[in-house]
Amino acid sequence: MANLASTYRNQGRWKEAEQLEVQVIETRKTNLGADHPSTLTSMANLASTYSNQGRWEEAEQLFVQVMETSKTNLGADHPDTLTIMNNLAFTWKGLGRDAEAIELMKDCVQYRTRILGAKHPDSLSSHLALAAWKAEHSGTSGEHHQ
Repeated sequence: MANLASTYRNQGRWKEAEQLEVQVIETRKTNLGADHPSTLTSMANLASTYSNQGRWEEAEQLFVQVMETSKTNLGADHPDTLTIMNNLAFTWKGLGRDAEAIELMKDCVQYRTRILGAKHPDSLSSHLALAAWKAEHSGTSGEHHQ
């Protein structure tokens, strides 16, 4: 079910993806528990579906919940936690909270570089996003979008 939901998400079939993702979350919560890594992955997938649709507030709620649980259960520097951190930063950017997004992405870049290495694709991706956001933000004449 999770794979089919992912296929729907990749095809932009948001409603179908969302429906399946909710089912997967509920099933995993029942069978594995709310804090299980697979449950958290399902919640992050639903948050991604929301962010892909510009449903930033809903995405933020889920990403924050998943990140806090992942930090507690897996650790702040676990690759899964860092993926959520990266996605939450993008969500804050989507909400127009540029300064917060930049600060969170700075943390993500530092962790990913230390844990995964500077040349890892995830490290590079976060670094490029951070550089672009900083350049964009510095071009706003000191305005802060919060």
